[in-house]
Amino acid sequence: MPTSAPTAHRPAAGEPSGRTGPIAAQPPRDPAWAPVAAPTELPAAAALEARKDEAKRWFEALRDQICAAFEAIEDAYAGPSVAAGAGRFVRGPWDRATLAGKPAGTEGGGVTATLRGRVFEKVGVNVSTVFGEFSPEFRKEIPGAAEDPRFWASGISLVAHPRNPHVPPVHMNTRHIVTRRAWFGGGADLNPIRPDVQDTAEFHAALRSACDAHDPAFYERYAQWCDHYFWLKHREEPRGVGGIFYDYLDRGDWRRDFAFTQDVGRAFLKAYLPIVERHMNRPWTEAERAHQLQRRGRYVEYNLLYDRGTRFGLMTGGNVEAILMSLPPEVTWP
Repeated sequence: MPTSAPTAHRPAAGEPSGRTGPIAAQPPRDPAWAPVAAPTELPAAAALEARKDEAKRWFEALRDQICAAFEAIEDAYAGPSVAAGAGRFVRGPWDRATLAGKPAGTEGGGVTATLRGRVFEKVGVNVSTVFGEFSPEFRKEIPGAAEDPRFWASGISLVAHPRNPHVPPVHMNTRHIVTRRAWFGGGADLNPIRPDVQDTAEFHAALRSACDAHDPAFYERYAQWCDHYFWLKHREEPRGVGGIFYDYLDRGDWRRDFAFTQDVGRAFLKAYLPIVERHMNRPWTEAERAHQLQRRGRYVEYNLLYDRGTRFGLMTGGNVEAILMSLPPEVTWP
């Protein structure tokens, strides 16, 4: 069964979603995606620490909301019989300094949350807050690190691999990073085994709504950035049907940028849960399962070859198991 991406389908004029299918070619890189030339000056130490703490607490609160919502879906499942019972998240703390043989608590850490159930074959929802110094070879890649290698980073990352081939896998991440400058980044993207026009349109519509509430230009800019970023160059195809992706968000108003990042997290739940509920009880065939396992290979290829989050985690001494939680539990190649 073929595993190549379907032909692109663009919406008719007036459709609110901005997308109903995958794209056929990688969009060109937009110079506007680069870090701002004149970053906002960091506040005094006490105010900066208060901002960091607020962002950290938000990512943890969002994690709790997501975990509760996914467990409720596990409880509501009424589809084909599977061996697994209703899944529950298992959490595990980790310490960055301990991983490097240093005294515990000196470089932050995080908490992994993994669910293996009957709707979701595997879901990882990880939060982390880490700090320290970038390695010399990595400093030139991070804004502000060339002048001062110290950094602080906090965020949430989610990847869901459903059991049912009709339920699309999904990825969501939002983060706050501080070096000599500070910015937010993140996004969400849908990666169906077989694209569904309604799913794609509704997913994009929810993200567009979140964007439009803050800046009418955000959705088109960040949807195109997502298409550019999640592109498998070696196969010349998109990873999925897109979503939004943004980075280096620093508009001179930390509160406004933080509010947008919070709304992206809220929009993810609004966008994804109805899609899961619409498809999770549908039966599937062995052929559909085999196709699902092959399409998962595309996810593995992208994350190991191109993903900046994977690279950032590995280059900053993160928890390898947490970093690679995005990989599916079972995958095949032709």
